[in-house]
Amino acid sequence: MIARIQKSMAEKDKGFTLIELLVVIIIIGILAAIAIPVFMNQRKKAVDSGTKSDLRTIANEVESYYTDNQKYPATDGVAIDTNGKITIDGAEVATASSGTEIKYTNEGESYKILGWNEKGTKDAEANSFTYDSAAGGLQSS
Repeated sequence: MIARIQKSMAEKDKGFTLIELLVVIIIIGILAAIAIPVFMNQRKKAVDSGTKSDLRTIANEVESYYTDNQKYPATDGVAIDTNGKITIDGAEVATASSGTEIKYTNEGESYKILGWNEKGTKDAEANSFTYDSAAGGLQSS
């Protein structure tokens, strides 16, 4: 009997116990629960950066239009189509980031451009970035 116990101890299996494996799985789960929301928030911030960039691009193009025509485009003169093509008075001037929506308003001597993207933190017209030429540029509303 003692010989059998000694043989069993000599041939001890090497590996992890069930408890050790469960602890590792729990630790990985906790780390994932922390990291995934942070990662998703970073994606939204990246989308927001694209939307802000699109607003600045449109503002630059509107200012170029003003330089050429001594007036800002009409409210319905600035648009973005489903493919992201930005047009001013029918002429394509730039391409917006995927999913970016805009609303341009001519206010006579100034203009406003609202911009949002469903994938970002500003995801609707009521919750959008605003480029206000009278206020000096990009605002967050």
